[in-house]
Amino acid sequence: MPHKDIYNRILFCTDLSEHAGVAFLHALNIAVGNNNCELIIFHVVPEPNAQFWKSYIYEVEEIDSKAKSDIDEKIEREYIHLIPEDIKWSIKAAVGRADQKIIEAAESVRADLIVVGRRGSSRTGTWFFGNTVGRIVRKAGCPVLVVPPTR
Repeated sequence: MPHKDIYNRILFCTDLSEHAGVAFLHALNIAVGNNNCELIIFHVVPEPNAQFWKSYIYEVEEIDSKAKSDIDEKIEREYIHLIPEDIKWSIKAAVGRADQKIIEAAESVRADLIVVGRRGSSRTGTWFFGNTVGRIVRKAGCPVLVVPPTR
């Protein structure tokens, strides 16, 4: 007999790429199939990029709030309008190494499932993101759904 309602909190991790949208549809489908499930949309800004922009435009006040506003706007445009009204959702963001921040976020929100996309087959993309996803899978305290790129 299949189990229903086994997920209470799904941590969907996005890099805001087109492929992340495919992974989002999987996360959303699972959330819809589990009563009272919360969908947490999570984005990590890599530390080197964050530090570069902070140092490059240090004179601009409230750069962190501007960056968060831009991320929230993109998430709203790409994902939020697809979420049915009866699904609880929230947006979280962090700055740092993606695998570490995703594991920390999953523990913090007590996620039952992590959903993350896997990048395409380019040698560099697979190496970089493959290592990140591999670390998430090895260190996560809950199941991880890795969604491959669409073909």
